This record gives sequence, C-alpha cells and structure tokens, in this order.
Amino acid sequence: MKKKIAFISGIGGQDGAYLAHLLLNKGYRVIGGERRSSKNTYWRLKFLKILKKIEIIDFELNELTNIIRLFNNYNISEFYNLAAQSFVHSSFKNPITTSDTNGMGVLRILETIRTLSPKTKFFQASTSELYGNSSSKSQDENTSFRPRSPYAVSKLFAHFITINYREAYGLFACCAITFNHESPLRSEEFVTKKIAKSLVEIKNKKINHIDLGNLYVRRDWGYAKEYTELFWKILQQKKPMEYVISTGESHTIKEFVEEAAKYCGFKLKWEGKGIKERGIDIYTNKVIVKINKKFFRPTEVNTLKGNNKLIKKELSWKPKCNFKKLVKIMMEYEINEFKRN
Repeated sequence: MKKKIAFISGIGGQDGAYLAHLLLNKGYRVIGGERRSSKNTYWRLKFLKILKKIEIIDFELNELTNIIRLFNNYNISEFYNLAAQSFVHSSFKNPITTSDTNGMGVLRILETIRTLSPKTKFFQASTSELYGNSSSKSQDENTSFRPRSPYAVSKLFAHFITINYREAYGLFACCAITFNHESPLRSEEFVTKKIAKSLVEIKNKKINHIDLGNLYVRRDWGYAKEYTELFWKILQQKKPMEYVISTGESHTIKEFVEEAAKYCGFKLKWEGKGIKERGIDIYTNKVIVKINKKFFRPTEVNTLKGNNKLIKKELSWKPKCNFKKLVKIMMEYEINEFKRN
C-alpha cells in the first residue's frame, strides 16, 4: 500500500519540525515547503534527526502557479499550512506583505484544493491573537474575535475563508486556534526564546542584561510538541471543525523571566515603574532586565487564556506539560546548548 503523502508548509519552523517528526513515525511520506528566499538552515530538522527523511521543495504562498504545480506533482492526502509571516511586531511594519502571505496565501491553497484535489484534507494554523483584547475571562471556539494587529487581521481572514470553503464546497478543512506554544525549537524573535537564551548568556558574561517590552501581558503558554500532535488528530476526526488548543492557564512575561532566572542562579527583585522598571539580581545587585520602548506594540493584547474544554472532550486530550515544566525544558536546552558551543 502506498504511503499517505502529507505536505507541511513552513516545515523549517518549530511546529513544522515537530509535526514532520510525528508524521514520519506514523508512516507518512512527508514533503515540506519553504520559501526559496528563506535562509533557513533546517537546524530544527537536523536536531530531530529527520532532515534526510523529508523531501523539501520551494514553496511560495504568494504564487498561485507554485501552489498549482505542487498539486499537479503530488497526490497530497493532508495539507498542513503552518507557513506565515508570524511576527506580530513585524506586521505593523509590513502590513501588506503580511496580509498577502497570511490571508490571500491561504485562499490560493484552498482554491487550488477545490479545483484540483477536493479530497485533500486541509489544516490551517490559526492563532489566539484573533481574540485581541477579549472581554471574556477565557476564550473558546465561540468567543468573539477582536484582532489588534495586521498579523491578527490577516490570520482572521485565513480562519474564516477556511470555514467558508468547507461550508460552500464540502472540503475537509479545519482550523486550530492555537494559544502561545513554545519549545527549545522556538526562534529568537519570540520573547520566551529570547529570555531563555539571554539569561544563559548573562550568566556566562556574554551580555550584561536583557531588554524587554511590556512585562505585564499575560499569555497561555503550552508545549509545541504536544500541540502538533493535535494538528494530526484534528485531521483524523470524522467531522471537520475548529478547536482551541491551550493549557487553560495564563502567566505574565514577568513570571516567565522570574521562573527562568532560577536556572541561572538568579533571584530577581524589581525596582522602578513603567519603562524605568528594572529586574535586579539580589545576589550580585546587577541589573539583569531593562525595559525598552521599542519592544512595545502599537496596540497591545493584554491577556489571553484559552478554554480547551471542547478538545479535551472530543479528542480525549489534556496538556501534560505545565508552565514550570515548559520553562525547565527551555532553560535546560539553552544551558546545554551554550556548553556545546
């Protein structure tokens, strides 16, 4: 029997790497797409020891002919769209490119599936940023969306166009509204990775301090490896639909810094207010954390916390990795990585 073919756009990223590893273990033939202009060294795929097991091709969400060629060349069973311009801060500087890639890119895929491969199952990675400054204490599949960045608006289009193509044309098309999910495979543009790596560098006297933005935003942080397992499970359900993936807990960036600092032997005290606030190591009296205005968003999303009751019930799932365990995984990786280098 021929292997099922799974295509993963953005395979060089955190989620793409973990998902590829999972699908290979399940016997899939995995094809990955990356932008030809990408400078990705595929370090995540190398770290997971799967690079040589994957076929990687040029893939551009902005080019319809490129997407058509993909479906003409391969009989794709499952399409996981994980590619995006995924940095919220950058989306304010590049709103048009962000919108074309994240929004119209998904429409190009869906229209190609509709015309060339209607039996292909499609997975769209949505985001908790859709909720913006929600008035709800926690957010579920029925909570109203209030996006507060070009990134979030573009992903909202992608979310709704996926639902529209399912309802209008009967495609098996699903979205997962994923809350923040982290791991050692995160890129340094994300604050959790930045914190973990920088604290290790401060400990080893490579840098003096870390610059951060708003310490008081709250996020629901889960473990990316767990979440990508759910991506696959969602496409195995009999009925295509949307699910929130979250831990159901939220923590501030300040809490993340304090928890991570422990692994470097730091204990922080805080002095000052606003942009003058500082995190000081009580053992050395050195400033470890400073606030920098350039890391504040023009419109901030203050609090996000997911309500995961539906996915718990229908997929019999619950998160195994809590906040403290996640921080531990990331810090141990960075400590060992520094030693290796």
